[in-house]
Amino acid sequence: MRRHQTWLCGCFATLLIGTQMGCEADYGPLEGSETLDEPELTSTQVAITSQIGDPLPGTDPVAFEEAADAFGDVESIEDGLGPTFNERACGTCHNLPVLGGSGSQIERRFGRLTDGVFFGYDNDEENQGGTLRQLFANGTYDSAGVSCTIPVEVEPSSANINNVGRRATPLFGLGLVDAMPDSFFVALAASQPVAIRGLAQRVRVALPDPRDPTQSVGSMRVARFGHKGLVPTLLVFSGDAYDNEMGITTQSCVAGTSILEFAVENHPNNVQPPAGCNGGDLALANPPGDPQVPEFTDDVVGPCDGGRTEIQDDLLLFTTFMERLAPPPPDLGDPIGTIIGGFNFVVVGCAGCHVPVIFVTPARPFNAVPGNFAFLPFSDFLAHDMGALGDGIGETGDPVAQTRLMRTTPLWGARFNTQFLHDGRAATVRDAILAHDGQAAAARTQFTQLSNFAQRTVVRFVNSI
Repeated sequence: MRRHQTWLCGCFATLLIGTQMGCEADYGPLEGSETLDEPELTSTQVAITSQIGDPLPGTDPVAFEEAADAFGDVESIEDGLGPTFNERACGTCHNLPVLGGSGSQIERRFGRLTDGVFFGYDNDEENQGGTLRQLFANGTYDSAGVSCTIPVEVEPSSANINNVGRRATPLFGLGLVDAMPDSFFVALAASQPVAIRGLAQRVRVALPDPRDPTQSVGSMRVARFGHKGLVPTLLVFSGDAYDNEMGITTQSCVAGTSILEFAVENHPNNVQPPAGCNGGDLALANPPGDPQVPEFTDDVVGPCDGGRTEIQDDLLLFTTFMERLAPPPPDLGDPIGTIIGGFNFVVVGCAGCHVPVIFVTPARPFNAVPGNFAFLPFSDFLAHDMGALGDGIGETGDPVAQTRLMRTTPLWGARFNTQFLHDGRAATVRDAILAHDGQAAAARTQFTQLSNFAQRTVVRFVNSI
């Protein structure tokens, strides 16, 4: 219990004071960006975030507004939208309660499990373009006199994992998380009891952030974003979402290498559009035959010769917006109820994964966030076996256990959500707790054994974060 009291002390100090500390921030720009020059914070400056959606202290308001505008821009078929897509703007999915929050849309995924092994429909003769079933298509359009029709994607009949939902996650405070070193998450995992220990999943960095000397093409980094905890950086998050959620493909250069990870269009059920249909949209085509710049990639920076480094400008702006969003402000309206609920939160075991550990950014972060900045997201950002709550989706060749892994969702700002869990099935915090399983089953059981009043205090605590 002494350990719990120590955790709670730090937790409540942050909640009840409602401040974060910033010291000597280093605001180095991404290559190719003219939006990231920032003034530095003075030592031990205290900043109080008063509104959800506020930027981090020290952020240039003009640069932030430009990035927010890009994040909210609605794309069209002329911009490269499609051939298939889930939404027309980043801000359409991430808009609750403000730009950068969660959303009401639920995307859909599918897969097949055979003899305990997952197949993601991304190779061989059954290649359907992966597990994501985009909900919309460009339909019928005219391309230089050719009538083209792009059908809506459907699940293949051989799929036995069907219609799996994924909701848009809030983005507040994630630039701070991006700044944390791998060793921090590895240490968090090592500190957890074996029964609930999470996994710090190292994944390949498809698009290195040029500001970070530890990242290079193909290097490994502890992933910390996405429902499955498989996205290593906000820059990768930007490229992946632009491609898969809106169908807008990009090419960037890093140290002379042309990055084509996000340059491939998603065609409905992996069926190419007819000849003359411009690759499925109306973005200007690139000269054919250049392996550095595929013909139908929508937004490109061009050849990467001479060791060139340049990140495509939309990805820069999306990353700028996300990494500048401050953590949500806590609700300080009921301090006594918060303390009681926090105590019960720890006692039942929720704090095992939703750790009340104060994170502190490095003194000089690689990205544009303040250094020595304390924040409390109530997540270990690790992947845990969630049993029946796991979504059953993995990558081709994964065993069943891997498909049950889900990243611990940060709890800050929970009161601003309109739905909970990865698929939005839970309408309330209490419903979400009761749906927990796997490594969280013991905590769920202990929660159910609390009195109704004590359960309400836990919910009150979560809604105060």
